[in-house]
Amino acid sequence: MGRKVTLATCALNQWALDFDGNLDRILKSIEIAKSKGATYRLGPELEICGYGCSDHFYESDTQLHCFQVLEELLTSPVTQDIICDVGMPVMHRNVRYNCRVLFLNKKILLIRPKMMLANNGNYRELRWFTPWNKPRHVEDYFLPRMIQQVTGQETVPFGDAVLSTKDTCVASEMCEELWAPNSPHINMGLDGVEIFTNSSGSHHELRKAYVRVDLVKSATAKSGGIYLLANQKGCDGDRLYYDGCALIAINGDIVAQGAQFSLEDVEVLTATLDLEDVRSFRAESSSRSILASQSETYYRVKVDFALSAPCDLFLPSYEPIQWRYHTPEEEISLGPACWLWDYLRRSGQAGFLLPLSGGIDSSATACIVFSMCRQVCFAIQNGNQQVLAYVRRIVGEPDFIPQSPRELCGRIFTTCYMASENSSLDTFNRAKDLAEQIGSYHLNVNIDTAVKAVMGIFSIVTGKWPKFRVNGGTSRENLALQNVQARVRMVLAYLFAQLSHWAKGKSGGLLVLGSANVDECLRGYLTKYDCSSADINPIGGISKTDLRSFIQYCIENFNLSVLRSILSAPPTAELEPLADGQILQTDEADMGMTYAELSMYGKLRKISKCGPYSMFCKLIHTWREAYSPAQVAAKVKYFFRMYSVNRHKMTTVTPAYHAENYSPDDNRFDLRPFLYNTSWSWQFRYIDQKVSEISDEGVNQSDSLD
Repeated sequence: MGRKVTLATCALNQWALDFDGNLDRILKSIEIAKSKGATYRLGPELEICGYGCSDHFYESDTQLHCFQVLEELLTSPVTQDIICDVGMPVMHRNVRYNCRVLFLNKKILLIRPKMMLANNGNYRELRWFTPWNKPRHVEDYFLPRMIQQVTGQETVPFGDAVLSTKDTCVASEMCEELWAPNSPHINMGLDGVEIFTNSSGSHHELRKAYVRVDLVKSATAKSGGIYLLANQKGCDGDRLYYDGCALIAINGDIVAQGAQFSLEDVEVLTATLDLEDVRSFRAESSSRSILASQSETYYRVKVDFALSAPCDLFLPSYEPIQWRYHTPEEEISLGPACWLWDYLRRSGQAGFLLPLSGGIDSSATACIVFSMCRQVCFAIQNGNQQVLAYVRRIVGEPDFIPQSPRELCGRIFTTCYMASENSSLDTFNRAKDLAEQIGSYHLNVNIDTAVKAVMGIFSIVTGKWPKFRVNGGTSRENLALQNVQARVRMVLAYLFAQLSHWAKGKSGGLLVLGSANVDECLRGYLTKYDCSSADINPIGGISKTDLRSFIQYCIENFNLSVLRSILSAPPTAELEPLADGQILQTDEADMGMTYAELSMYGKLRKISKCGPYSMFCKLIHTWREAYSPAQVAAKVKYFFRMYSVNRHKMTTVTPAYHAENYSPDDNRFDLRPFLYNTSWSWQFRYIDQKVSEISDEGVNQSDSLD
C-alpha cells in the first residue's frame, strides 16, 4: 500500500499569445517533473495562452489556439503516466470561464472553472470571465471535435468537483480563491481532500511575498493537508512582473521554495510527502472531525490511477524549511532587472539608452540595468544556454560570451549626459564616473544649441524672449523655459536611441529608459513629454525613499563607489540658472513638500482610500508633534491641489514596473479623472471648518483652566 506521493509544481515564464513558446515551456516542465518521479504536475494560471492576454480573451481565436495547444499536450508522449493540470479559458454554454483542465493518458478528467475572480488593483478578471457560482455542482461539457478525436470522449465533467485517485483525493483552487474569506480549500479539506493545488498569476510588489506564503501555511495549519502553489514568472507583455515563488507545504510547514526572481524560463519544484502525515494530523483534531462529519459532499471524479507507488518505503520524506525572504533593496535589484531582461529579449531591440543626469533616479535606473547584466552573466556561468543565445542575438555576435557584467553593459547599454548652461560640473562628473564604473557606452551631449533654436522660433513669431525668474521673468516664463529643456532632451534621447548603433556601423535600435519615481508621478513633478516619456521605466513604481536605500545597497554589494556622492547630493532637476556654478534649485523646494511627505500622501490616498478630509483627519494625529491642525490642513490642501492640477500627466506616463501599491498608474491600477475641479471648494471648506472648531475648542479649554 502506497503512502508517499511525489508532486510537482512550477513557475513558467509564459508570454501572452506566444502559443509556440508557451507549449514548449509547459512540455519541458512536465518532462522535468516526470524525471523527478512526480505523478502530478501543476502549472500556472492560464498558462497555455498566458495570463496577460487582456481583451484578446474576447477573441475566439484565443480559445481556438488554446484547444490546439491542448491537443498537442494530450498527444505528446511526455504527458503520459502523469496527471497534468493546465490552465486556459473555456467557453461553456456561451459563457467564458478561467479554467483548469486536468488530464491523464489522453483522457480529460475534469475542467474546473474559477469560482472567485480577482477584480481589484491590477486585475480585471470580471471584464473577461464569469465566476462559476454553482458550488459542488457539475455539468457535462461537450468537447470540441479536435479534442474528441484524441480522447474518444464526447463530454467531460465541468464544475466544482474533486479528483479521487486510488490512494488520495485532489482538488483545485485558483489564485484569488486562496485570498478569499471563505476559500474552497476549507470545505474541500473537511470533505476529505488531502492535496490542494493552486494555479496563480500573482505579480510582485515590494514587501508582499510573505502574504502569499502565510496564506498557504494557514491553509493547511488548521485542518492539515498538502498544498501546491504554481505561479507565472517574468514579464508577459505588461507592466507587471510575475514573481514565481512556487511552493509546496504540508500541515502548515513549507517544504519546498522556488525562486522569486530568476532568468530561468522553467522552474520545477518537487517534494515527496507522506499521506499518512496528513491523516494523523487531522485525526488528532476533534473539532475538525466534528465539522468534517457534517460537511457537504463534493462530486468525485474517480481516476484509475495512483499517485503513490506500491513500495515506497525507501523514498525520503519531507523536512520543513524556513522561507528565505529578500530585503526590499534586493527586490529592487532583482525584480525590475528581470523585467528589463524579458522586455529586451522579447522586443527584438539591441539594448537600452538612458539619459543619465547624475541624480539618484537615473543612477538607480542605471544600477538596475547593471544588476540585469550581473544576473545574465551569472546565468551564463551556470550553463544557461538559452540566456547566452539571447545575448548573442541582442549584440549581433554569434560567438560572443560576456566575461563580466561591465563588458556586457558596454555592448547593450548607452548612457547619455545631456548638459545645458544650467548643468553643474558635479552632476557631469557623477554621471561620467558612474558610467565608467558600470561599463556603459557613455555620451556627453550639450543641448543649448537645440534649446536656443526652439526659443528662437518662438521669438521670431511673437517678438518676445522669456526670462527665468532669477532674471526678472514671471513664473509662467520660468516654467516654460524649464519645460523646453526637458522636452528637447526627450527628442534627443529618441534620436540617439534610433541612430547611435547606425552611427557605429551596427544594426538595431535601443529602448529608451525613463527614470521618474512613483512619488514624482503622484505629485506630477515632471514635464509632460520630457525624459520621463520613454519606452519603459523600471523605477516608476518605486518611492524615492526606497531608491535611496537601493543606492546604498549598490554601494555595498556592487562596489560602485561613485554612488556615495550621488547619495549625498540634494536631488535637483538642474533646469534653472546656477549661481556662481552652484545649484540653487532643489526638488523638494520646487515641489513644496518632502519625499517622505509625498509617500505618506500616496499611501493615504490610494491604500487607505482617503479624500482630502479623511487624509486631514489622519494626519492631524500622525503629525501632531510636528504641525498644528492649521498647518496640516494647509499641507493636505496643497497636495490635493497639485495632484489634481497634474493628474493629466498620468494619461501619458511611461509604462513602469509595478512595485508599489500606491502607484498612480492611470492605465489600470489607479483609475481617476484627469480633469478635476482643482479648487476642491466643498472639501477644503469642510477642512477649514474643522480647523476652526479645533481652534475654538482649544481656546475654550484654555479659558476653563484659567
